[in-house]
Amino acid sequence: MLTASPCPSDPPVSSDSGSPDPRVRALARRFCAYSGLEDFVLLYPLYALLFAENGLTTAEISSLFAVWCLVGVLVEVPSGVWADAVSRRALMVAGPLLSAVGFALWAVTPSYAAYAAGFALWAVGGSLRSGATEALVHDELERLGAADRYGRVMGRAAAVSMAATAAATAAAAPALAVGGHTLVWGASIGACVLCAAVGATLPEHRDRTRPEGAKGPGYLTTLRAGLSEVRAGRPVRHAMVLAVVITSLWGALDEYVPLLAASTGVATETVPLLVLVVWVGVTLGSLLVTAGERLSARALGALVAAAACALAAGALAGTPSGFVLVGAAFLVFQLADVLADVRLQAAITGPSRATVTSLTGLGTSLASLAAYGAYAALSSSVSHGVVFALLAVPYLAVAVALGRGGPARSVS
Repeated sequence: MLTASPCPSDPPVSSDSGSPDPRVRALARRFCAYSGLEDFVLLYPLYALLFAENGLTTAEISSLFAVWCLVGVLVEVPSGVWADAVSRRALMVAGPLLSAVGFALWAVTPSYAAYAAGFALWAVGGSLRSGATEALVHDELERLGAADRYGRVMGRAAAVSMAATAAATAAAAPALAVGGHTLVWGASIGACVLCAAVGATLPEHRDRTRPEGAKGPGYLTTLRAGLSEVRAGRPVRHAMVLAVVITSLWGALDEYVPLLAASTGVATETVPLLVLVVWVGVTLGSLLVTAGERLSARALGALVAAAACALAAGALAGTPSGFVLVGAAFLVFQLADVLADVRLQAAITGPSRATVTSLTGLGTSLASLAAYGAYAALSSSVSHGVVFALLAVPYLAVAVALGRGGPARSVS
């Protein structure tokens, strides 16, 4: 890869079966802490219900998700280019701070306009982190001679992130009962601020090989380099498309899980517990990345096909017990999601890693926007369970595509 090589004072380290370099462990710990705080948001299992309580219809809630996606579409690629041209760490600090401002706006002014503005800020914050995060972690690991640990580190960080989401989901109901909406808002905003503080401690050494006083490549140069890599590299394009489809579908459905839970007829206080079942599955999927990298292409494809069937069956059951199948499906989708990112990062060979990753994020935002539109249109005539089942069907095509590919580490 054309990224900065280790300097004499930072010799490469072996990533064999022995203990990793202490700097690798330190990077992993800080990144896991960052990922956990980013998603320890008590609002996650509740905000769709809060919107509904304030009079918003399912279509209006879907339009808020559309605002989220549209803003992400506009900011995704520029943020990735900024991360490559300026500082990935700086964007990882700014991102959660903008999310905190958005949540505060929701708390102060509960209205459709405020919700839309909050989603816009949340989208900008997420776009600033997107691309920059993967690029910083991959290049720092590569600098330490441990690039083959990328999948493991990202899987563990994703597991911490999902565990934090699960913990926040489990805490949401008692927090709401004890401290009301004020405690929920305050804890969510505080987690974002702490996330930014941890982000400021992450290492970034991309400028170490530049002559003193030399400037990095400009915005347009960085953007052109990223676009050139996508145009010239078939493995990069294939990995991008796969990542877009896998991530956008289950990522969009995730937003409607609380509504699917509520449609089973359980009390509002029980909804976070059903959401928790799903996020336990997602967390387990993140922890299984190392094992997933050893799966054959056919085995991974078959697993995704089985997950699509499980999602449809669980959603159509219309009972709380059906969430066991939904959680199992999301386990597989999360595993496939991380493996798709591993394949993408391995395929990128140029210096514009964050740019290429953000181009993938742009595709994901567009695909998610289509999924939100489909959900809004379908929900007007069929139940949430039927919509989930219908949107599980594209994963059968994903399963076929995965079955024809190589293992996650292959980029041929």
